[in-house]
Amino acid sequence: MTGLELSRRYYEEIGRPMLSEKFSEYLPRLAAGLVGEGSECFGFDDDISHDHDFGPGFCIWLNKEDYEKISAEMQQAYDNLPKEFMGYSARNTSKRGGGRVGVFEISAFYRQFIGDEQPPESMMRWLYLPEHKIATAVNGEVFEDNLGKFTAIRNTLTAYYPEDVRIKKIAARASAMAQGGQYNYARCMRRGDAVAANMALNEFVKATISMIYLLNKHYCPYYKWQFYGLKELHKKMGHRFACSGALKMVEKLCVTEDQSNAWLSPHPENWNPYINKYDKKVVLIENICSLVVNELRNQGLTDIDDSFLEAHTYRIMHCIDDDTLKHCHVTEG
Repeated sequence: MTGLELSRRYYEEIGRPMLSEKFSEYLPRLAAGLVGEGSECFGFDDDISHDHDFGPGFCIWLNKEDYEKISAEMQQAYDNLPKEFMGYSARNTSKRGGGRVGVFEISAFYRQFIGDEQPPESMMRWLYLPEHKIATAVNGEVFEDNLGKFTAIRNTLTAYYPEDVRIKKIAARASAMAQGGQYNYARCMRRGDAVAANMALNEFVKATISMIYLLNKHYCPYYKWQFYGLKELHKKMGHRFACSGALKMVEKLCVTEDQSNAWLSPHPENWNPYINKYDKKVVLIENICSLVVNELRNQGLTDIDDSFLEAHTYRIMHCIDDDTLKHCHVTEG
């Protein structure tokens, strides 16, 4: 059983009856569910993740007025609920995992992820909010929300970035992919600097994964769940998933052995120092970028026929309507 399923059952069979009995006056105005930090909120938990911050538990969200009146009493009642449920022991909270379940004030809960603007009001605020924080604010499941205030903020966030913000971020990721993978990886390998080459490759992989999320209009989570999250998203979206072919290429790129021998002299007669096709990683990088270019064209964000992603950045920027975003540096966001 996943943590999210366990939480839902625990709420339905243990939590809600307690609230109905002891806090019936507030039940029509509260929201309950499991949202926030932790792999179980994303539905990514497995046997390995059960070693910390896992077990029966759920969140209760109250408006400010009700929170000030009843939160202490309601939290005490929550703390007195049975610790074991369906054969699962008490929630094994780690030092950094405290405060993930229990009673919260709605604005305070969202503040830890997106700040005081709930939802964000300006394009620049949207642009600079940490994406993994937004992903955390909209994950999990709301079991019920009778007042609708918690869900109203959630729904606005779930609707995804304003389109101009998404396009601006896509331009920035295209630039990062070009610089890290198509340009600097090769230059570092030519110099024999394996450390710098791997750092460039890492920048390319991060930018590529972020790009695929943006092309699919889905928030990118915390780094250790980003690739796993893409595979899960691919399962859900099926044929609608953009750049599906890039997933296996990204994974292969990360496990391909060192390619230093492909850069040693003497070089073959047709050796190209900029696109060295004797380096397996270079080939994967170029193939990934070609898939991204095709999708950019499909989405109407470029009409340029060039495999080098840097060549597309200003064409992508030209698709932005908002003047403030349009005049940002291409790498911002």
